[in-house]
Amino acid sequence: MSRFWSPFVKDLVPYIPGEQPKLQKLTKLNTNENPYGPSPQALAAMQQGLNDDLRRYPDPNSDQLKAAIADYHGVDSAQVFVGNGSDEVLAHIFHGLFQHGKPLLFPDITYSFYPVYCGLYGIPYEAIPLDASFQIRVSDYTGMKGGIIFPNPNAPTGCFLPLAEIERLLAVNTETVVVIDEAYVDFGGESAISLVNHYPNLLVTQTLSKSRSLAGLRVGFAVGHPDLIEALDRIKNSFNSYPLDRLAQLGATASFADQAYFEQCQQAVITERENLVQQLAALDFEVLPSLANFVFCRHRSRDAAELAAGLREDGVIVRHFKQARVAQYLRITVGRPEESAVLFESLQRVLGTTR
Repeated sequence: MSRFWSPFVKDLVPYIPGEQPKLQKLTKLNTNENPYGPSPQALAAMQQGLNDDLRRYPDPNSDQLKAAIADYHGVDSAQVFVGNGSDEVLAHIFHGLFQHGKPLLFPDITYSFYPVYCGLYGIPYEAIPLDASFQIRVSDYTGMKGGIIFPNPNAPTGCFLPLAEIERLLAVNTETVVVIDEAYVDFGGESAISLVNHYPNLLVTQTLSKSRSLAGLRVGFAVGHPDLIEALDRIKNSFNSYPLDRLAQLGATASFADQAYFEQCQQAVITERENLVQQLAALDFEVLPSLANFVFCRHRSRDAAELAAGLREDGVIVRHFKQARVAQYLRITVGRPEESAVLFESLQRVLGTTR
């Protein structure tokens, strides 16, 4: 703490991002990065952009990228907002749409940065408990509220809420903004973007970090009614008019044109996820149903923290959460088949089992 700080800074509880370990022998299954590289078309577009044009500022509105997203999802460009990763997009949403003096509602088991943003912007919130199966009950999201937000699929559980349930939620929450955070929707879920033309209070966010393998670019977007998008543009242009650089815009735009590669990588992850679930079950793990690029699981008789530590001894990094309700669970990113093989070799050693 310093006497030069603004008074509110001492009360902030900053978000701690997923570990990026610097180990020589490493099987990294802790931050849900895509195991397959970006689209070759995206890489080529960025390579072509490495030229003298970098002396110029990028398009502050990212018009070409917005058009590509709008065309892909069947909406108008005026319904699209883009930002420096979905984290920044969500930060603008918290700042511009959730400050109504009423509690923001989100699940008790979800992203830890939701309460961090609430602390940053002075937003009261209520964490709504998931049910015993770690599912969202839409009937719990009632009463006075300043907004609703949850990931779908949820994180870290991977559980997906069907669109019919989201519509049921929207039907009884017409006077508050409902945000569906879809970072992992492309791994088997169905996007709520198809609903935005029917519900003016619905805003859907996505990222190019996961299914499009562009976590290093930091590109995220939101789709919703133009009135909601205008609020985000006002926040953005009061903060940073140029959130996306030239190369990020080029790579992100090109990635939406390479549908064949996208589907190839998407299916590879889904297939390996199902293999992962089967192999974990064979080692006596209970695995929650997942439509994400990770699984959330617990062993029926072994402590999760000890398992994570044992895996780490072999250079296998998975995510363990200390929150009491999920302290016995591990979140394991879906990797390539060869990474899964290393994972299970290490698990067998730690568990003291052989096949």
